[in-house]
Amino acid sequence: MDLLKADLLDKLRPLLRAEAAAEAAGTGVDAADLEQAVWVRLLEHRRTLAEPADWLRRAVRAEGRRARRRARREVPYDSRHHSVDGPRRPSGDGGSSSGAEPEDALLHGEENRALRSAVARLPGRCPELMKALLSPRDLTYREIAGELGISQGSLGPVRSRCLGCLRRMLAVEVAAPVLRGMER
Repeated sequence: MDLLKADLLDKLRPLLRAEAAAEAAGTGVDAADLEQAVWVRLLEHRRTLAEPADWLRRAVRAEGRRARRRARREVPYDSRHHSVDGPRRPSGDGGSSSGAEPEDALLHGEENRALRSAVARLPGRCPELMKALLSPRDLTYREIAGELGISQGSLGPVRSRCLGCLRRMLAVEVAAPVLRGMER
């Protein structure tokens, strides 16, 4: 059976459309996007399928799972200034539609202070390295290595250790313990 025969495609099209529509509701992805991904997978597969309908159902579910995983990994670039419906738009009176700009500025300032404080408490050369990496001068690794007096090849591993340490410090400071069950 040739996968690219028109009669097979016509036979699979309604099934694919129905399966994609059913799977799209749970994935948060447009059904047409799922359909397109499965058609591409079918073209890439390029071998005879014993049961094309079963393969198609499995492919739709697999693409749905892939879309859910991708959605969990993707984070909006500037989530602070975007609502669920898109970017915030100023209202006619010159203020923002939500009226939360002063609160946002205060929270952003507190986040920056907490981050600067945590960077300053990092061990060893980490504070100097983090300041150099985040410098507005946009230094290259070679320039940073020269300033800090360490080899350029060790910057990546040191940066990785410093970021891990910073991540652990901030996780402890930011994550408040949640009481589960009854309070005693």
